[in-house]
Amino acid sequence: MTDSKKKVAAIQMASGPNVSANLLEAERLIAEAVENGAGLVVLPENFAFMGKRERELCTIKEAPGDGPLQDFLSHLAKRYGIWVVGGTIPMEAHDNSKVRAACLVYDSKGKQVGRYDKIHLFDVNLIEANERYVESETIEPGEEPVVIDSPFGKLGLAVCYDLRFPELFRSLMDRGMEVACMPAAFTAITGKAHWETLVRARAIENLCYFIASAQGGFHISGRETHGHSMIVDPWGTVLAQVPRGTGSVCTVLDIDYLKTTRRNFPTINHRRLRCS
Repeated sequence: MTDSKKKVAAIQMASGPNVSANLLEAERLIAEAVENGAGLVVLPENFAFMGKRERELCTIKEAPGDGPLQDFLSHLAKRYGIWVVGGTIPMEAHDNSKVRAACLVYDSKGKQVGRYDKIHLFDVNLIEANERYVESETIEPGEEPVVIDSPFGKLGLAVCYDLRFPELFRSLMDRGMEVACMPAAFTAITGKAHWETLVRARAIENLCYFIASAQGGFHISGRETHGHSMIVDPWGTVLAQVPRGTGSVCTVLDIDYLKTTRRNFPTINHRRLRCS
């Protein structure tokens, strides 16, 4: 495999309230992905814990650089010699009554090399399912887009509801993003309606690869998540996908192909309007 071609994986889970069980499942799926040749894996949002209520995230929040979930991610990255985009874990916030939904990135030596705090919070009413979500009651929003240099290209980080805000991905692309990594937990209803359309649109708009790792199944809260974790290329082609349940998918990213596509189809350079 050439330097421009690297194998990556999207991990899909159906996490519950038992942290230990979730971590065992995450490690099993990561080991599976590594066996299939992946050097970068992306975990889903809330991979370590999904309780009955959002507020329960506060019971397992961690301080930066200190906590079992951070140790777990660092250990797995080092043990398997891979890069890990660690879904999200609850981290301390400025408001002591809330958490930050933090996506941490670890390199193959187990060193944390990046952190992105989810910016857009899911405060919606889903009338069809009689479901109401108010993430802002528990989660403090982040402020800064994040792009990280890696052996797999420049990684742009986003989380779940961020997918609906194209200006964030434009900001990431302006910072050099070549591969979007997005942990998620889309609901069954919104996922069926919009998930694939939005993932492919963000890849096409920004001529980037997109690794979208999702929760997929039924959870103890009664919530059902859509799944369909996927890896999409800069032309919007779905290269690999996990329909429902737990699993992993691997595929090759080719940064030379990305650069050729951007050169031959330079929509990024043709922009006339810019976000203020």
